[in-house]
Amino acid sequence: MIDTARLSAWMDTERLPGAGEPLTAEFLSGGTQNEIYLLTRGEHRSVIRIPPADAPAERDDGILREWRITAALDGTDVPHTPAHAVCTDHAVLGRTFYLMGYIDGWSPMGRTGWPDPFDTDGAGRDGLAYQLAEGIALLSKVDWRERGLHDLGRPDGFHERQVTRWTRFFERHRGRDLDGMAVATHWLRTHRPLDFVPGLMHGDYQFANVMFEHGTPARLAAIVDWEMGTVGDPKLDLAWMVQGWPEDMDAPEAATASYVDLRGMPTRQRLVEHYAEVSGRQVDDLDYYLILAKWKLAIVLERGFQRAGADIKLQSFGAIVPELMRAAAELAESTAYANTVAPAQD
Repeated sequence: MIDTARLSAWMDTERLPGAGEPLTAEFLSGGTQNEIYLLTRGEHRSVIRIPPADAPAERDDGILREWRITAALDGTDVPHTPAHAVCTDHAVLGRTFYLMGYIDGWSPMGRTGWPDPFDTDGAGRDGLAYQLAEGIALLSKVDWRERGLHDLGRPDGFHERQVTRWTRFFERHRGRDLDGMAVATHWLRTHRPLDFVPGLMHGDYQFANVMFEHGTPARLAAIVDWEMGTVGDPKLDLAWMVQGWPEDMDAPEAATASYVDLRGMPTRQRLVEHYAEVSGRQVDDLDYYLILAKWKLAIVLERGFQRAGADIKLQSFGAIVPELMRAAAELAESTAYANTVAPAQD
């Protein structure tokens, strides 16, 4: 629980709104990474993001990383939560934390379906997907050097490190062999992009990590949860977002291809085209990023599966991981085959 007396006193030293009013803290969500509370002081509402008391010490560094990105986005076109204040003094609440503005919107997570009116096909649901793509397109255009994020990541050698880092990560948690991993890993090592334009990226971009404004038309209210944020290759965010997009958006399987119902959404091609138009980035080499996204996601989820215990959600990753890795390998093999086929002669 939050010590509201200590927090209120600190908020006064930061000259935050609501001085003299009683402070209440309402738990919104949380887990092993961070806890989130809605703070109300008089007419003013904000949100605190803080690691749980027993979280590893490095989570404090993660909070500062999130804060830097959130604060850097102020004044940009990227939908985000306003940055209010950050505290590194453990005498206040025992952990590093930051306060951000409250967003009066809705999240696609924790729902059995889309809210009204998006629960009806043809009622602007495609706008949700276009807004999702537009969010990272705008993010990729942020001048990260000008915003003081020059040391947030190491864009030089970004793709070389991806394969090395996540292969080592897999080996540390290895519990079984994954069919197709050797094929996909070799392909990624030998088909790295020759060049790319570095940019700010989210690192886990999907419907789970955004909020929308109420009502229509669909409007992205904020991108949230910046634990994996860095400076790297923004096109990996794009691939991460669309890697599970089905071919036929009106087919029954579109309802179960993701944790949200994708029926009535734009096709992957149309989303990618929208991203390219807004971001100004070329997307001709998207297959590489799709393979990397599937391969990396399989490795990330495999760790959860190996640590599942009695957790039903983590246990479910056991069947998902092999499918992702095989899909990465199959796309790599099909891409390699296509590149060996000579163009037809007139």
